[in-house]
Amino acid sequence: MSRSGAGPGGAAGTRAVVPGWVVAVAVLGATFVVVPVGVLATRADWEHLPALVTGPAALDALGLSLWTAVASTLACVVVGVPLALVLARTWFPGHAALRAVVLLPLVLPPVVSGLALLATLGRRGPVGGLLEDLGIGVAFTTTAVVVAHTYVSLPFLVLSVEGALRVAGTRGELAAATLGASPNRTFWVVTLPAIGPALAGGALLAFARSLGEFGATLTFAGSLQGVTRTLPIEIYLLRETDPDAAVALSMVLVLAALVVVAVVHSAGGTRGLRTALGGSRG
Repeated sequence: MSRSGAGPGGAAGTRAVVPGWVVAVAVLGATFVVVPVGVLATRADWEHLPALVTGPAALDALGLSLWTAVASTLACVVVGVPLALVLARTWFPGHAALRAVVLLPLVLPPVVSGLALLATLGRRGPVGGLLEDLGIGVAFTTTAVVVAHTYVSLPFLVLSVEGALRVAGTRGELAAATLGASPNRTFWVVTLPAIGPALAGGALLAFARSLGEFGATLTFAGSLQGVTRTLPIEIYLLRETDPDAAVALSMVLVLAALVVVAVVHSAGGTRGLRTALGGSRG
């Protein structure tokens, strides 16, 4: 058997006993995740990496990905915080069903998400048709990229914020209400500061998810250079014509994802996410 030091789940000064076979399987699992990324890193032409990632098409894709990721993250914050607050602080008939639907993009294949958006906001869709009558086209535009990214990223922010709200409880909000604060003032002065770290962590996770989005974007927005061709789509197209450039751009996404995950985890931003996921099983 192996003994591990106290960690996040153990008290200080205690040592948990872990069976040897558990450690062996854990090592196998970690290897399964780490080795492909390591092999990809060895295939990258680091000497010529700057030149490979600064071509016109690559820069267009990178710039579009960053811009749409920022826009979709802001949209997730604007919509996701109120949604998380409603899910954490209220109950109504259909509450569980609403929560399940909001979190559906977490497990839905991205291409299905893209088809759902296309069916709704495409020219023949019920909403898209109305917008077309007003001269507003959504599908296969940069706006479609932002919409697709927001759709698949929103659950990450909602889960993080909802979990933080459950951890924080309602004592502070009830105290503010007792002192005469309005619900609006309580939200800005008490609730929002209490969930600040989780909100930042959720926003970073949403940003990272947006950077890596591929299936829903390709299905709903297409692949037009400088308009809808994001970095993952550019990598997909380059894998046959210029493998070195594809690997180089892939490493850009890998490094960005590593930074985001490290920052969120070190700041404790995953606590709310774990709490919300635990609550979804309750």
